[in-house]
Formats: sequence, structure tokens, C-alpha cells
Amino acid sequence: MQKGSFTPETPRYETDSVVKKINSLATMFRRNSWLVAFVQHNGSALGEFIPNTHDWELLDELEVRENDMMVEKFANDVFYNTSFYAKLKGLNVNELVITGCATDFCVESTIQSALVKDFNILVVEDCHTTANRPFMEAKQVINHYNWVWKNMTPTKGKIEVRPYESVMTLGE
Repeated sequence: MQKGSFTPETPRYETDSVVKKINSLATMFRRNSWLVAFVQHNGSALGEFIPNTHDWELLDELEVRENDMMVEKFANDVFYNTSFYAKLKGLNVNELVITGCATDFCVESTIQSALVKDFNILVVEDCHTTANRPFMEAKQVINHYNWVWKNMTPTKGKIEVRPYESVMTLGE
């Protein structure tokens, strides 16, 4: 959810709605003293998303709080070459609720990686976004991956795909 991924040249599907839902979920998580983590891609190796530049910054509309965990990643998968897994295990976190951008790259890679690390995964089906692709509209990409995740064979953990309204009931 970084500025460099949301430009006029790279419009994302239902950005405003996704951001509002992420903010609402984060508020609910904080109210329940659950971890909120924001991920920022450091693409310095490729000359993009360079830390402390405009493109690297999170969207202004995201409501980030001081106690939220900030995670720097270097590939599509948030676990690749980072300490995120160790931090989660150190906090005894075994469930992940996943939202974000881009459905078919970062979100997908992270879900696949979390699955083989035996996390329980809850994907918020209407709280991740992407852009149109050469052979598929953004909404089709999102629907495709929601279907894939719903039909994956879990490892020791589980994977669920649920709509935002259903996920919001977790905090009640």
C-alpha cells in the first residue's frame, strides 16, 4: 500500500474502499490489543521503492499508529530475507489476517509462504487490490486468487477467505 504502486499509470481496483477497510480492520485489531503490521517494499536493488522516497511511503490515507509494527521487505514475499517470521513467532502469533496490494504478486507470495510456515491464514476477500493485467481485468484477478486460496490444501495451519463484514465480527 505504498505510493509508488498507486499512480495514474498504475490505477488499482477500488483503492478508496480497500484503504477504508484496512483502516477499520486496524482499528478493530488495536482495540483488541492484536498486532497490526504494515509492510513496505524496499526495492533498492532494482532502483525502485527506495526507502525515504515518495514511492516508498505508505499511502497518506492509511492510519498508521506508533505501536504498529513496520516491516521492510525485499521481495514479493514478506518473509523472504526478513526477520518478520522470527518476530511473529517471538510474539506467539500463529494467525495472520492478510490484506494489501498487489493481489497477484505480494499478497499471493506472502500467503503461499505463510501457508508453508503453518500459519492460520485469513484473507479478507474484498480488502486486497491490484491493477488490470494484459489478459485479465483487476476484478477478475482478485476473484481468481480468492478462488485459488479458498481451494488450497492447507498444511498444519488453515486458510480461509472471508468478506470484510464477516472479519469485522472477530473483534466483537
